[in-house]
Amino acid sequence: MADKQDGLIVKEPKCTECQDKLGWLEDRNGIEVYVKCPCREQRALANNIRTSEITDSFRKADFKTFQTEGKPEIVQHAYECAVTYFKDFKDIHKERCNSIQLLGSSGAGKTHLLTAVANYLMRTKIPDPKEYDKERQRYVQVHYFPFVEGFNNLRDDFEKLEAKINRMQTVDVLFIDDLFKPVSKWHNGERIKVPRATEWQIEQMQAVVNYRYLNHKPVLVSSEWDVDGLFDVDEALASRLYEMSKDYTVVIKGDRMKLNHRMGD
Repeated sequence: MADKQDGLIVKEPKCTECQDKLGWLEDRNGIEVYVKCPCREQRALANNIRTSEITDSFRKADFKTFQTEGKPEIVQHAYECAVTYFKDFKDIHKERCNSIQLLGSSGAGKTHLLTAVANYLMRTKIPDPKEYDKERQRYVQVHYFPFVEGFNNLRDDFEKLEAKINRMQTVDVLFIDDLFKPVSKWHNGERIKVPRATEWQIEQMQAVVNYRYLNHKPVLVSSEWDVDGLFDVDEALASRLYEMSKDYTVVIKGDRMKLNHRMGD
């Protein structure tokens, strides 16, 4: 809403409590005390979600809407792993094994579960490492990077490469979706799946994962490749990811007609 004053358009404040000043002075027993408006918290959370680059539709993903009924046991296992990882996060996020990998069959819900983890984490608070006050906390910062679309965007605008890679290296939690997503090709008269993994893409992923490995920064990874498949693409990168997530790695294999939720009734 907006109002006109002397020919100028004046926007109405979003917060009626502080008039968008984020706080006010209040007299308490003759002493002026600055009071922070509750809207600060709402704005901080909204900004944290907005900068994650998780799409509007993905922001709706949670554990409650994930369907396990009628699915193979491995899908239930993946669900339980994701829930356990989120519950453990505050205790493990600075440890060596602080990450999670959901690997294997397409359409089994890997992205849904990891997006749910990301959505819950963005509403979770941890101590702010930039603050001297150890009691001060802030929301977990998450960055979503869909492997194919993300590298297409970087290829189209190399000016953003350094800033993007830096963000992927330093953000609290990095969510890499569909790592080395396979593409079908004909080979010796048969169609096979090969990873989308150019030397340049592997090099950028190595820079990101190696930094996060050395600095104990969590990664959420989904991929259609299993552990061996990731090792075949790049052993150094895959070994770091596995060491970071060995307690929270699930490989989903089986009848794809039963695993793929898109094939359900």
